[in-house]
Amino acid sequence: MPLAILALAVSAFGIGTTEFMMMGLLPDVADDLGTSVPTAGYLVSAYALGVVVGAPLLTGLGARIPRKRMLLLLMALFTVGNAASAVAPGYGTLLAGRFLAGLPHGAFFGVGAVVAARLVKEDRRARAVAAMFLGLTIANIVGVPAATLLGQNLGWRATFLVVTVIGLLSMAALAVLVPRLPPEEHTGVGQELRALREPQVLLGLLTAVFGFAGVFAVYSYLASMMTEVTGYADATVTILLALFGIGMTLGALAAGPLTDRALRPTLYGSLAALAVVLVGFHYAAQSKATAPVAVLVLGAVGFMTTTPLQMLVMNKARRAPTLASASNHSAFNLANAGGAWLGGAAIAAGWGWTSPALVGAVLTVVGLAVAIVAGVLDRGTPATPSIVAATAPGATVAAPGERRESATERA
Repeated sequence: MPLAILALAVSAFGIGTTEFMMMGLLPDVADDLGTSVPTAGYLVSAYALGVVVGAPLLTGLGARIPRKRMLLLLMALFTVGNAASAVAPGYGTLLAGRFLAGLPHGAFFGVGAVVAARLVKEDRRARAVAAMFLGLTIANIVGVPAATLLGQNLGWRATFLVVTVIGLLSMAALAVLVPRLPPEEHTGVGQELRALREPQVLLGLLTAVFGFAGVFAVYSYLASMMTEVTGYADATVTILLALFGIGMTLGALAAGPLTDRALRPTLYGSLAALAVVLVGFHYAAQSKATAPVAVLVLGAVGFMTTTPLQMLVMNKARRAPTLASASNHSAFNLANAGGAWLGGAAIAAGWGWTSPALVGAVLTVVGLAVAIVAGVLDRGTPATPSIVAATAPGATVAAPGERRESATERA
């Protein structure tokens, strides 16, 4: 693999660490800023809302900027957002810093995947993109627990300073290792918008919003649940966060071949399993013996939903999947924001620290219902044409592993 892929993976590691580390820092941030944990949970929502706004907006605004320059601009914005968070004098400015750091998230992964695919031969494109996203996976296994441990010992501001340094190192690596790529032709925004208005695309995005919100209703307050209810020491929380990251990786690995074999059944099954696991988590969190298993399973089942949802949206967007794919990042992070907000509201209402798990189960059932309705409406429709991926918001080339939608996926 070219060294440029390493630069993209390091950037993905920094972004992934920033996105998820707040979950482990909520108690410390709340104590330091004199607010409640549910109120501090809005810092999770602020980042997610930044992704929701930034993914389609920055993707559109940067469509004609050379890819390397766009990556550097996005990483610069990410670094500024984290630096602002590190020196934030109060809750409001920290909220703004989190929103700013979230803006480039979706656009960076969209552009980065395009660059990774163009740096290698056609038969290695999927592996190049997977190598870049490996940074995001490692962030959940190593970066987030390390950030939590650092925050508990040196203060939460130290974690933002470290991520700021990672951002600067990423910019240097991108500048040195990523080559200048030839310019690309660009498809019209109208074609992309028409694809985004496809009913099945909209239903897929709505499924992501409700289905995935259940995961973040719990994960946003996982540290507090494990200390306040389960009775673990603060230092143990880092191990539990790493378990969640391992579960996430296992779930993502399992979802790939299952989705290739049967897209909609995989989506239905993962959402149904997630609802059951969330209900079980409400009870499993009461015991030190069962809580770690519940955390691992929640990560695995929760992230099994991401691959079929992503593929469904791209399949149904047909020949203009760029904006739909970016909007899927927005949908997942809207789920992040909504899940964190509703989970915090349940805690603030006095329903108990584990009540977000039950709230999440309800949200997931709604997502499953939307998915089933979409599947019923899609029965009998003609097969979707082969997925065609845009190499940017622009020139289209056959996607790696291009294939036609199977009868199972239409079902």
